[in-house]
Amino acid sequence: MLSANFQHAVVMAAKDRAFYEQLGRRIADARKTADITQVELAQTLGIAQQTLAHYEGGVSRLPVALLPIVAKAVGASIEELLGQDDKRSAGKRGPAPRLQQQLDRITQLSRPQQKFVMQMLDTVLAQASR
Repeated sequence: MLSANFQHAVVMAAKDRAFYEQLGRRIADARKTADITQVELAQTLGIAQQTLAHYEGGVSRLPVALLPIVAKAVGASIEELLGQDDKRSAGKRGPAPRLQQQLDRITQLSRPQQKFVMQMLDTVLAQASR
């Protein structure tokens, strides 16, 4: 017969495993939605692609210190990655994660490049409204 402490440890390990598998799945989904490869995200995090694959697969535990960096990189909140509803943002709309990342990248361009992008957007939007 198993001791109560051992049974508790096994249950906790199963709960931990399920948590990290779900976290990894949500990270992978957010990464794909943001159109980011594992290699790109791994480079952003300063880790090997295989390590990221282990995090996404729930095989390894994602260090808590990486969570904010992952969230920012994939355009998701920490609460979303943890599977919690963010009550503060309920009902608020904002740009989709990929669109937000593109907007952030545009702000990093030189002024002439930004102007060019704006002209392209103006042209596309004008054609779409016809």
